[in-house]
Amino acid sequence: MIEIKNKQIIIDGKPVLITCGEIHYYRLDKSEWQDRLDKLKETGCNAVATYVPWLWHEPVEGQFDFTGKTRPETDLAGFIDLCTENGFYFFVRPGPFIMAEMKNEGLPYWVYEKHPEIIPVGWDENEATTPTVDYLAPGFLQEVRKYYEKVMEIITPRIYPNGGKIIAFQLDNEVGMLSWVSNTPDLTDHLLNDFSAWLSERYGDEVASRYPFSLEESAERNHAIRSPKEEYAAQLIKDLGYYMRYRFATYIAVLREYAEEFGVRDIPFVVNIHGTGGGRGLTYPIGISQLYESYTQAPGYLSGSDIYFGNLDMKTFQDLYIINGLMDAVHNDDQPLTSVEFNCGDGNFGETLGERYDPSAADFKLRMCLAQGNRLINYYLFSGGRNARLDTLVGDGNDRIASTGERHGFAAPIGPEGEYNYTFPRMSRVNQSVMAIGDKLAAMDEDRDDVAFAFIPDYYMTEYRYPKSDVMREILSNIEANRGSGAWEIMGRAMLLNGYRFTAVDIQNKPLVREKTSVLALPSARYMDSGIQAKLANYLQDGGKILLYGEVPLFDMEGKDCTILADALHVKHKSHKHNYHGHYLSIYGENWAEGQPEIRSHFAQGFEVDEGVTPILRVYGSDDVCGFESDVESGRAIVVAGAYRCDLPFFKKALERLGATARLTHDYKHHGIFMTSTSNPEGECFIHLLNLDGLDKEFTITDGEEKLFEGRKILLQSKDGVMLPINLSLGDVKIAYSTAEITAVSEESIDFRLTQPQDVIAFDKGTKILPSDDYVVEDTGEFTLVKSKKHAKVDDQLRVWLG
Repeated sequence: MIEIKNKQIIIDGKPVLITCGEIHYYRLDKSEWQDRLDKLKETGCNAVATYVPWLWHEPVEGQFDFTGKTRPETDLAGFIDLCTENGFYFFVRPGPFIMAEMKNEGLPYWVYEKHPEIIPVGWDENEATTPTVDYLAPGFLQEVRKYYEKVMEIITPRIYPNGGKIIAFQLDNEVGMLSWVSNTPDLTDHLLNDFSAWLSERYGDEVASRYPFSLEESAERNHAIRSPKEEYAAQLIKDLGYYMRYRFATYIAVLREYAEEFGVRDIPFVVNIHGTGGGRGLTYPIGISQLYESYTQAPGYLSGSDIYFGNLDMKTFQDLYIINGLMDAVHNDDQPLTSVEFNCGDGNFGETLGERYDPSAADFKLRMCLAQGNRLINYYLFSGGRNARLDTLVGDGNDRIASTGERHGFAAPIGPEGEYNYTFPRMSRVNQSVMAIGDKLAAMDEDRDDVAFAFIPDYYMTEYRYPKSDVMREILSNIEANRGSGAWEIMGRAMLLNGYRFTAVDIQNKPLVREKTSVLALPSARYMDSGIQAKLANYLQDGGKILLYGEVPLFDMEGKDCTILADALHVKHKSHKHNYHGHYLSIYGENWAEGQPEIRSHFAQGFEVDEGVTPILRVYGSDDVCGFESDVESGRAIVVAGAYRCDLPFFKKALERLGATARLTHDYKHHGIFMTSTSNPEGECFIHLLNLDGLDKEFTITDGEEKLFEGRKILLQSKDGVMLPINLSLGDVKIAYSTAEITAVSEESIDFRLTQPQDVIAFDKGTKILPSDDYVVEDTGEFTLVKSKKHAKVDDQLRVWLG
């Protein structure tokens, strides 16, 4: 039995941590399958994942092969069975879209030829530049249902409730992504009929004042939507985004209905979220915005992230932490985090050797994701392979099933020919470590301080924009300027480097109450929905605290005047100041921020403030107030209305003035350390540490007033990450604390990875430890201490023998 409960994946009554390796059976000779599974076993992974490409299994309409009749590598049944024989769980991803660099993203050519009406029409009736489709076109769904019926003949007997090992089923892949990246909304005649009906139902009689054309089916209506005029462009971008969320959720529900019709029930259905790009996470919430209604519409769904960062370093580390928080913000109470495309290779995707990730990349990302509560990680792509030629040649330059040439997965830890990549040892090491205590991590939650990062999904509803619309450009460019890079790289990064462990909260769709959210870190643009502004004003009046970074909103999301929040803050907009050639816009501090050095900035929003509002930042020259502290009844807001620097003392002081204190801290005098902790109700805990820099760092760690590890200094080596246990029970043995990381546990011994010049492992008093030449045992009266004789930089492996 598989349950999704309390943000855990529970199998047969026990929380389970699942780490998968993505192996594409159809890209390997059947004789190579066992070799790749053996290499996956070396990592300690407990599951295999794969796409199932429709193009591969039904290249000709009605001619299905899932058992190797036409060629051995179509034997999906045999591959699943082999994985089962090797003791792996299985995560199946049958599309219909799979992407994976496949031609048509995995759809058979004949589907497009038979149903040309499914191909979207975009802005100004331009053809789509990507092979996407109208997901709900009757012809497309008709073919998908036939495909699902056939593939379920293989999958259904092998799902976990039926005695097999398939524990999760992905519905489609990255729904809506192709339309977003190409700015080609699906505007087929069929879709516009449905959109018009949706508009009529949503707005009733008011729709006529919203759109100056009839919604009845006609060429005039279709042209008016595909080539919108400025007078209704702002309304259209909002309504189209809302409608697409509804449409994607409907499509996902239909796919689930098909899967359940053909017997797949009682295992999680996964919806994959797209959006990372360019080694960053700033656009990832676009995917959340598009799909959160899809995976929160009913029980039984999991959302899965695509984590395509390169290195996790000082530039990017806050991206991963924030997007995990934003995913969790929209989840239902029981839904855990998962990552179903967790990039783990070396970055050499195009075989240009232009990217070369540090070995720490996958290690760091895994540690952060698990610390934040990810319960399933799918290493993508674990093993490379080859792209076969199509049986029916299509004359497209290579006639292969995919676009990457003969070979695929050049960057994977296991290359196309089965060779080990340099990234494999570090990835394998960290995965073995987390799986050694996987039962603990599967049931632990991150400890949080009294601050949450605000998420407004509509700030990321920017995937479609009419290229000729100045109205759309003005609204969206301002939102994009304020929603991500500034707030993430300044406020978010400062919070993490100051030690704050924070969650995120969906302030658009969920209640915002002081009892649950004491302090809110709010990225804010000039545009904000009136309902959200009113919610924030009420939150402040009820005693909530807000740290606002960006701009105080002056308009709603359609560009209409709306100053509900500004009025509540007792300020009135006065100016927008910009840096320009020959003018060095500068900001200086006042009152409690008076000690701040004057800084250069590229933007500041100026205000007139009422008596009782305390200015803290001003624009040099004009003295316009661009930062202030305002008491709103029993609440308080600190506003930074401009581009500021990542000043750690400034943001720490601001948060503390709002009542938020970071409990878990270190005394290293420089930044560059990410630190958090996870725990369970039994008091067991892990301290998670990442050294984001290429130099060793030594420091003590304090939790509130208590110095951890008996005040011992922790040496965190360059580009290293550790999970240090506190009060951890392993069977009959309890570890009070350890400066070394657990890597394996048995009844006779515990293996550790050493991290210090001399590591110390403190067992509860009276624990029987057998002697060894590698360590000394001391009885302190309070603990039984094991002190390693090895220096971690010389030999980092230690086995402690239990009596």
